[in-house]
Amino acid sequence: MRSLDNSRGNTVLYIVIGLLVLFVAGGLALHYGQKRHDVLAYDIDVAYPPDKPLVGGEAFASTAAAIINHELTSLTGWRPNDFILWGPSVAADNNASRQLGIIQALRETVRVLKDHLTKVSSTEYDPNLVVADTLLRNDETKFWLPSAEGKYEDGVAALNKYVSGLEKTPPTSKPLNRRNVELIRLFQSWSDLLGDAHANLFKEQEQDGSSIMPWKSDDYFYHAQGIAHVIHHMLKAVKREYALDLTNRPTIAQMFDEMTNSLGRAATLKPVIVFNSGPEGLFANHRRNLDVYIVDARQKMYTVREELEK
Repeated sequence: MRSLDNSRGNTVLYIVIGLLVLFVAGGLALHYGQKRHDVLAYDIDVAYPPDKPLVGGEAFASTAAAIINHELTSLTGWRPNDFILWGPSVAADNNASRQLGIIQALRETVRVLKDHLTKVSSTEYDPNLVVADTLLRNDETKFWLPSAEGKYEDGVAALNKYVSGLEKTPPTSKPLNRRNVELIRLFQSWSDLLGDAHANLFKEQEQDGSSIMPWKSDDYFYHAQGIAHVIHHMLKAVKREYALDLTNRPTIAQMFDEMTNSLGRAATLKPVIVFNSGPEGLFANHRRNLDVYIVDARQKMYTVREELEK
């Protein structure tokens, strides 16, 4: 009888150990899978080499399309509308929160491209950019009828169609106007996005005075990362588009590089666990660590705006 009891006890122990091993292995797999996913395999200098003339807008729109396409075609695809395990509020939600930040920043970026960078006063909108802007504003949590993925894929197609129009002779798409006043609007929009990210990363309690729960802390962390990811890559595109204008403005060109580097670090910062320790705590506060890069980029963005206004 005692041998039977010992056997049962050992079986339970083995099951518990097995479950713990699976839990740890699953967590590490998600961690390293996310690190790999965070790197966008798109090189603006390869797609549009410095010696290749630009009509204006193709590097910008192609980068925006590459960003959202990467999220749609990755192994796990678009997460925020998944209803089992991968949604924004359950289990492995880190990439879902990150994608919510990505789509928010991308919407604002495409809107400014449509409303300002390719349009002046009473001129008409570019029709493909209107379509892309509309499609990217579809509900990011919609599973079907229509699905978020389907609409965003159509948005990518519209951006690519815009680029194709620029490559025709004469162009059938509206090129960038390259006016400083319009570029300032883009930086204003990005500054606002980074400001919102900073507020969520820096705050010590929720608006209602309650403590920030661990599952909300990492939501704020990854949402801010998504915003940084978009602006990091779009800054590279802007520098490529405005290369001629920056040739005689080395101060602004240097600021572009510094902003890009800070946001690139923010976009790929990946702790195994997002800790939310206090200022004197034993563990890190990863929201504050990420915020250092966000604030640095935002401050330099203000400086660039001031230089452009001169």
